[in-house]
Amino acid sequence: MWAGSRDVPCSFSGRCFLEQRREMATMALTQGLERVPDQTGYLVICDGAVLASAGDLENDERTAGVISELVNTAYAFRLPRCAEVPFRRISVVFGEHSFLVTVSGQKLFVVKRQNSVREPLVV
Repeated sequence: MWAGSRDVPCSFSGRCFLEQRREMATMALTQGLERVPDQTGYLVICDGAVLASAGDLENDERTAGVISELVNTAYAFRLPRCAEVPFRRISVVFGEHSFLVTVSGQKLFVVKRQNSVREPLVV
């Protein structure tokens, strides 16, 4: 079976080879994010665009924009005479959840994680 005029072969399920490759690339981007303990969602962002998302953050372009802006602002805090990127990770901690942001190359990997409630220690 062939799809379109470019002679792109399709599988028996009707999905084109290029679509399958995109799906495999997305899976490669997100395979580690899905295993983060207590995660409730994730985003993969590149140049402000959402490449992949799931859970509480699925298709959440507003959060992607806010996180991208936060990272860009944090980049402005470079130390004098230091050519290195000032950070690799940023954590934003709220009462019940946190956003964990990891910068790798041009991509931002964002995980929304449920904070574990700890009982106070009685001494």
